[in-house]
Amino acid sequence: MINIVPLSEVPHHASHITDWLWQAFGAGTSREFYDSIVRSSLNGAEYPVTFVALDGDVPLGTVGFWRCDLISRQDLYPWIAALYVDEHARGNGLSEALQQHVLNYARKRGHEKLWLWSTFGGYYERFGWQYQCDALEFPDVRVKVYSQDL
Repeated sequence: MINIVPLSEVPHHASHITDWLWQAFGAGTSREFYDSIVRSSLNGAEYPVTFVALDGDVPLGTVGFWRCDLISRQDLYPWIAALYVDEHARGNGLSEALQQHVLNYARKRGHEKLWLWSTFGGYYERFGWQYQCDALEFPDVRVKVYSQDL
């Protein structure tokens, strides 16, 4: 059975999560940058929170709940960020479960809307995300911004 928990409950997986994020999203960015994000989610602050999907004690995927994930749109928050599912765990609904977990988490904290961005379209719409606009990820990558009402 898959269980989704805060990384703060299983901090021994922090390095593994850092490696996933760096490999998936880190083109041109140091591993230390991703390590600092993951480690800051262990401090117990409201943001960021990193969640891990586990099968027993084996990590299958991760997702973040962040205050800011798009520097050019700091007026929007909170964000679902750094969604990653390990290759061998894909195709079984885990991405949807991770998204839903953060949606529920944000709703319980009184937020009315959650945001995400992507470099591609056609995926997140399947899960109820509504395209809002284009924006720029630093330094000049055009991205699509989505939201979902809670």
